[in-house]
Amino acid sequence: MRELISNARCVLFDFDGPVCRLFAVRSAESIAHRLRALAVELSAAGLLTDDLLVSPDPHAVLRGIARRRPGGPLVRRLEAALTAEEVSAADSAHPTPYAAALIAALATRGRQVAIATNNSPRAAEHYLRRHGLTGYLGGRVHGRTDDMTRLKPHPDSLLRALASTGTRPGLALMIGDSTADLGAARAAGVPFLGYAPTRPPAEAFRAAGADHVVASLEEVLAALVASPFG
Repeated sequence: MRELISNARCVLFDFDGPVCRLFAVRSAESIAHRLRALAVELSAAGLLTDDLLVSPDPHAVLRGIARRRPGGPLVRRLEAALTAEEVSAADSAHPTPYAAALIAALATRGRQVAIATNNSPRAAEHYLRRHGLTGYLGGRVHGRTDDMTRLKPHPDSLLRALASTGTRPGLALMIGDSTADLGAARAAGVPFLGYAPTRPPAEAFRAAGADHVVASLEEVLAALVASPFG
């Protein structure tokens, strides 16, 4: 762990999970249901496959519909609805333990910090402002665009984050809480650290072959503080 964090000149964080629990009050499943209802209202019920009808993941619902009807007003309406839900959720999001302290410690020790997320960048920026973290990131928030094919595990958001910091992939570190984050990091050539505070994601990371997994960001903060490179 100490070597992993010492080698990183730039640390990329997924947002929902490693930085905060975005849907702490209103569940992601309820938002997925809202997107399905909106699709029905917009006469697009036929695009909801059996998997999408039961998915608890609003990103999966949005991506699945976009795959069957790329671009256009339907996808824009659904993405705008999801963005509004995420921005609202950012008001009541629960901070991930030690995340703010880790972001501050990285920045004050000369590391560049960026966000690479499937969430709306507006939601991440709103949360960061509310919690006094904006200054540590310098505007380096890279989230969902209007191209749903570029959601993680596509490496697009990581590549944009690397470009914004001028960092080579091998000198960065991605902290994520899903195998989609792991897949994106692998595609971008970025070392990966899995954040798995409970057993299911830890087991998923092990099954996917992740080399480094922590249950708490306290471990990462301690390794950073103990690093001979600060």
